[in-house]
Amino acid sequence: MNEDLTRDTPAVHGASGETPLPETAERLAQAIHEGRRGMPGERPLLVCKPNKIESWRIFKIMSEFVEGFDIIRRYGLAATFFGSARASFEDEIYKDATDLAARLAKKGFAIVTGGSSGVMQAANRGAFEVGGSSVGLNITLPDTQPYNPYLTDRFGFDHFFVRKVMLTYASEVYVYFPGGFGTLDEFFEIVTLVQTKKIRSVPIVLFGKAYWEPLFAFIETTLYEKHKAIDKEDMALYALVDSVDEAYAYIIEHVSC
Repeated sequence: MNEDLTRDTPAVHGASGETPLPETAERLAQAIHEGRRGMPGERPLLVCKPNKIESWRIFKIMSEFVEGFDIIRRYGLAATFFGSARASFEDEIYKDATDLAARLAKKGFAIVTGGSSGVMQAANRGAFEVGGSSVGLNITLPDTQPYNPYLTDRFGFDHFFVRKVMLTYASEVYVYFPGGFGTLDEFFEIVTLVQTKKIRSVPIVLFGKAYWEPLFAFIETTLYEKHKAIDKEDMALYALVDSVDEAYAYIIEHVSC
């Protein structure tokens, strides 16, 4: 590890108080160079604030961004499916994910998922079985999350935030089936990015009224009516559907094919 990267050194600041770009670029290039040479075989978890700059981790993050963007740029029209990796929901949920993905794939959409089991596998299967593009962007976890067998393209990430960027920028429509913390996190991520205009407005489709309506009731009564924590139009950023036909019709209406 280069000592200059780990010790505290006085920063040279411009009028804005920020480190000048040439110095920043030089330090980044140096960190990437060191990281490429020093990548450990066993990569420790990223926890809290590091005590020193880990050049190998900077290199790994940069390489994941480059390879991730290289994958998603291969596909024009695409739909990202989110949902549980578990098989704990009603069978109809997985069947609907398969059917909707198949119909979209026939229309020319690449189907993008997290690449693992559950709803992700169901959606990938739908695209795969009709000869469509079926992309899996997986994540390396302490408890192994294997790839599903219905992928035509795939990539694995060590860092959740890099993977989320790829899933966020991959598609023209985002479809959310029932899931756990990860699915809810990804839903609020996309809604926030659209609300704050950090990404262009895209169709956000939530599938399954029985699952989503309690959350929407909380958003409307607590966030909007009671606390005014959001605006009324924020609740129009997403659409709730309850059938494959309804979801498909909404997507085709709101996405230029």
